Amino acid sequence: MSAIPATDTGNFKRLSARLRGLVGRAIADFGMIEHGDRVLVCLSGGKDSYTLLDMLLSLQRAAPVDFELAAVNLDQKQPGFPAHVLPEYLAALGVPFQVIEQDTYSVVRRVIPEGKTQCGLCSRLRRGALYRHARENGFNKVALGHHRDDIVETLFLNMFHGGRLKAMPPKLRSDDGRSVVIRPLCYVPEREIGRYARARAFPLIPCTLCGSQPNLQREAVARMLAGWEREHPGRVDAIFTAICNVSTSHLADPAIFDFASLRVEEGSGPS
Repeated sequence: MSAIPATDTGNFKRLSARLRGLVGRAIADFGMIEHGDRVLVCLSGGKDSYTLLDMLLSLQRAAPVDFELAAVNLDQKQPGFPAHVLPEYLAALGVPFQVIEQDTYSVVRRVIPEGKTQCGLCSRLRRGALYRHARENGFNKVALGHHRDDIVETLFLNMFHGGRLKAMPPKLRSDDGRSVVIRPLCYVPEREIGRYARARAFPLIPCTLCGSQPNLQREAVARMLAGWEREHPGRVDAIFTAICNVSTSHLADPAIFDFASLRVEEGSGPS
């Protein structure tokens, strides 16, 4: 008897339904996709962006609104990058796509000293190229594959290394003001994306630039959170929930809460 394909099992079907539910809820909660939107899905070749495309394609078929999907990949000219993988995958799916080329690899290697974190500059260059492509081709929404754990990690990175209480918003206006960036996986835990990607056997493409840096600050934060989660299951989810429930009057930023004018209400003082 032949083995049952991973995607035909009851466990996979339940997982797929859960992911669709989380993505659908995020889209509804934050008004991510509306009728007539042209959504550009950014594919890196990693498990997150493959899962993002799968979820949006599935939801598109059943959505109460009509919207267009297309995919884009930025070929950053990293040595050994398998340029055929994504075009073959997307062509087989029948998804409209384009590969744009920009040698950000050489720029990052030239500008960032050996041993220093390269992800910041790499991300800025990549975002600039993708936003420009969206603008020039009439896409008003740009979908990125950041998940719940990415958002929580970013919160701690900004706290530890930037002194700011800041994470990744599920939806924001792009730097050039011409597109809206959406993160439909914002409610989805990374471990569930990993399970989904393994079952779907996506043709993953590793990043040979940042993947070669074992001491990344983000990896250190991820290890810290993983340790907390092992000792106290549900802690990462609680942190994400806190990001969604902010009491500005109980922080200490006078730019977002008017502490200076806070007074005792008339008639409520001692008689």
